[in-house]
Amino acid sequence: MHRSIEEKWWYRWGTLLVRGCEIFLTWRKGRRERRIARQQRHNNLVEWIKAFLWAAVMVLLINQYALQAYQIPSGSMRTTLVEGDRIFVGKGIYGPELLPGIVKLPGIKEPQRGEVVIFENPSYLSRGIVFELAQRFIYMLTLSIIDIDRDATGQQRAHFLIKRMVGDSEEYVRIEQGEFLFRAAAQRQWVSEEELMQITSLSYTTHRLVEQRSYNEMQTIARLLALQDLDAPLSSQQSELLADLWNIQHIDAIFLEGERESELFRAEPYNSLYASYVQRYRIGWYIPKGYMLPLGDNRDNSRDGRYFGVVAKKRVLGRARIKYWPLRRIGIIK
Repeated sequence: MHRSIEEKWWYRWGTLLVRGCEIFLTWRKGRRERRIARQQRHNNLVEWIKAFLWAAVMVLLINQYALQAYQIPSGSMRTTLVEGDRIFVGKGIYGPELLPGIVKLPGIKEPQRGEVVIFENPSYLSRGIVFELAQRFIYMLTLSIIDIDRDATGQQRAHFLIKRMVGDSEEYVRIEQGEFLFRAAAQRQWVSEEELMQITSLSYTTHRLVEQRSYNEMQTIARLLALQDLDAPLSSQQSELLADLWNIQHIDAIFLEGERESELFRAEPYNSLYASYVQRYRIGWYIPKGYMLPLGDNRDNSRDGRYFGVVAKKRVLGRARIKYWPLRRIGIIK
């Protein structure tokens, strides 16, 4: 009896060979397709990385040389700017920094009276150039959302301040009852800030916590706080007045004024403490050429030029231009 062709040994082996070839070719094709897919995924990842780096570079360049995002940390500029406002600061006009915190390019103009400007805090203690560069890059890349420059309690350290330029170079400035008076070096007449705004056609609004009639009492208490801070002897009447301090309104403004008085008093021996006060608050103090006096619009609660002194105009990094967040406060900064 003859065997069918399916039963012949050479047919079975041929069938197995064909199937083996099919399996091998299918596996090889699948491997090639998987390799191509991996390469495509890898290329996509590379493209995403390239796109992110390009976007990061563009954000850094724009922030560093043209328009930087900045978040308002305190209420010292109320009501022009309030805590949490996010703004854009124009940096090109005064000369941007070539590298953050290292080299500053010359600007096309100097800061002008009445402008809201951002500048390096004269009281800031740097943690080193490496940390400063890292902090600035992260701050700019995240559009001011992330700031790693914080103290031991987690509070943001004030590397930059934003204030209004009020006193200009080669002027004398003095304070009476919380009001500022100005006099040009070549003149003898003092003018109030309101009169100065009229003369220079400026228009901005300051915010006051303390009524002018209450300022004498506030300054008296502030001086006592300053003397206490210096461990100077106080009379029983002065001590009683300080004991009632917590019942007085505007205590934050009083303490801030007390700090300013302490700084003034520290410059002189105890037997001539008030000489410094008289020089600065009665005769007035001089703003040298190339410097400015920055003040907060919230005049009774602002750590400004009254606290740390005048600031070199070359330390100004930019001018506040636009509020962009929150949406209800969008607008031009004046």
